[in-house]
Amino acid sequence: MTDDRPTYRQWAHAPAHAFLPGAAYIVTASTYHKAHLLDTPAKRDCVLQTLFAEAERWGWSLEAWAVLSNHYHWVGNAPEDATTLSRLVQSLHSRTAAWLNRHDGTPGRRVWLQYWDTCLTYERSYLARLHYVHHNPAKHGVVANAENYPWCSMAWFVAGATPGHRRAVLAFPIDRVNVRDDF
Repeated sequence: MTDDRPTYRQWAHAPAHAFLPGAAYIVTASTYHKAHLLDTPAKRDCVLQTLFAEAERWGWSLEAWAVLSNHYHWVGNAPEDATTLSRLVQSLHSRTAAWLNRHDGTPGRRVWLQYWDTCLTYERSYLARLHYVHHNPAKHGVVANAENYPWCSMAWFVAGATPGHRRAVLAFPIDRVNVRDDF
């Protein structure tokens, strides 16, 4: 018999986080001082490709992502050991900061501020956040249609989701979704 109760980890200066095997999480991170450090296609490519690699390395299954010039969001399903989330993000931030600083000739510059995560335990919350992340570049006015933004999952989602799932996700309103996104 397995124990399906959530694992809780206390972070310094923060409430306890629930880590549920297989649960969906939304993760948001901002650059330091919201600086537009990801201001070229090569820089956004670096962050996105590193996110894909780290998610695979730590056993996370990505369902939505958006990398913009000063922040990113992603939704993914946790592996059996959901506590790997902090190691995934730490490695993502470390590797991308090193690359960005080499690329920009700014050794030692602080790139990332921090990240925020939420375990999505309600289906409506999960579906709304999937839609929110897929749509994020359009929300910020970067493109009119998020399908045309290469550092976002909308085109991938529209092409690969079943028609019923696509309709369900895209029908959820996102105007009142509570996600840290003042970037």
